Amino acid sequence: MARITAFGGVFFHSANPKALAAWYRDTLGLNIEDWGGAQIFADGAGPPYGVWAPFNKDTGHFKPSSREFMINFAVDDLDGFLAALEAKGVEVNGRQEMDGMGKFAWILDPDGTKIEFWQPQ
Repeated sequence: MARITAFGGVFFHSANPKALAAWYRDTLGLNIEDWGGAQIFADGAGPPYGVWAPFNKDTGHFKPSSREFMINFAVDDLDGFLAALEAKGVEVNGRQEMDGMGKFAWILDPDGTKIEFWQPQ
């Protein structure tokens, strides 16, 4: 039977895609390609999988964002990554550690999309 073999990407609308791509490049360190997006390759420090999970529309988990989606990025050193973001003036909207899962933190991008950073255990 044919099956899905990998998570292929995240695609979404933005009022100013070029400015948003520049923010992701300058603030989060993504290597933005000429075509306007970034390829993110898994390495030994990252999880060997991506997660697909619909949430109930009434969940408060995406707040303070009003967007219909949230982006999760795995990081190898959450504390170090957040310190670098705070040095750039980015406000961290919360942190949490979950047994068996790892450490999490959240920010908003310039479009108001909630971004979750995850350091797996």
